[in-house]
Amino acid sequence: MSSRSRREGPILVVIGTRPEAIKLAPVIIALRNRASRDIVICHSGQHRDLFDDAMRSFGLKADVSTDTMVDGQSLPALHGRLFNAFDHILRSTKPGTLVVQGDTATVAVAAWAAFLSNIEVAHVEAGLRSGNKWHPFPEEVNRRITSVVSDWHFAPTSGAASALISEGIDPDDVVITGNTIVDALLMLRKSLADASPPFGLDTSRPILLVTVHRRENFGQPMVDVCAAIKRLAEKHPRLQIVVPMHPNPEAGRIMQQHLGGIASVKLCKALAYDEFVRLLLHATIALSDSGGIQEEGPAIGLPVLVLREVTERPEGIAAGSVRLVGTNTENIVRSVDELLLDPAQYKHMSTPRCVYGDGNAAERIVDVLTTGSLQRPPFVPGDAELRPSNERASAASS
Repeated sequence: MSSRSRREGPILVVIGTRPEAIKLAPVIIALRNRASRDIVICHSGQHRDLFDDAMRSFGLKADVSTDTMVDGQSLPALHGRLFNAFDHILRSTKPGTLVVQGDTATVAVAAWAAFLSNIEVAHVEAGLRSGNKWHPFPEEVNRRITSVVSDWHFAPTSGAASALISEGIDPDDVVITGNTIVDALLMLRKSLADASPPFGLDTSRPILLVTVHRRENFGQPMVDVCAAIKRLAEKHPRLQIVVPMHPNPEAGRIMQQHLGGIASVKLCKALAYDEFVRLLLHATIALSDSGGIQEEGPAIGLPVLVLREVTERPEGIAAGSVRLVGTNTENIVRSVDELLLDPAQYKHMSTPRCVYGDGNAAERIVDVLTTGSLQRPPFVPGDAELRPSNERASAASS
């Protein structure tokens, strides 16, 4: 690794959203087991209830919280409130190292504020790139900003590492760790191996999991997705469709307007992560614009159809576990039909693959944060740790 001074003071882990909480939980647990420095968890307030539910799944809670969310505020206003909040938190906690994950407003602003305060920045899940600053918006720019000011870049894959190095990041500061979401999934999988799916779902019938929350999909794209779901419900009466709704009121309004009242469609609030894992483990197909599901699906043999035109996670597509379908109604219906009706195609996409992690990403990150160097081999894709459930395989062919 490149030379740097030994940092003193606490390690401040800043979390904004539910996905960040899930992906940083294994890192926090490993840090508390191994680090000699104090570990302080800060929640920026972006996802209040969802954050608490996700943290409870791992027996964690925030040490410091801020109140930055105001209904209807613009993105510039949110960034301004976050800057003020982090200035106060950095002054009061006096960390030597800041750890952030992903690409939200919380991540970009916290990293920038730490840089301005001469605090070491460690970026988990660094190097993801779509190549288009508008897709996803504003996440693509958030992660680029974070990379510019970070000291450690924990890249989940070799492709992400290559993207960082091509942008001028010192290779000695880039560590290929795998994605911590696989660590989190494996942790909960052990305790949920025999758990039934939520909502009393029938495991002998196929289950379609749908999540839509990206800003670029608000409006007509989400309406088109709803039209596809309605068509699928009509074409496949045995299909059970579960739609956990994002708390954004605009997303919920569209879903309720277009899918409310359809008997085979279960609209529900966002689930706690342990409940969501139960659903993932029994689902037949995932239809989603989520980055996390693109990473979780391959590990457990869950085919993922991505409701986006581009993705910063190309490894799942290359492996054959993930497919881009966009938000066109006809394309979505055709793609789901193919998986439900073609056993060979379903078998190919539902083969578990260790695309994004092996369950040791957090330990690699903590190696570096506690010793300054990686103490074990970097992540290399290999055999998946989780196998698909028999219920999924049988339901898909029914």
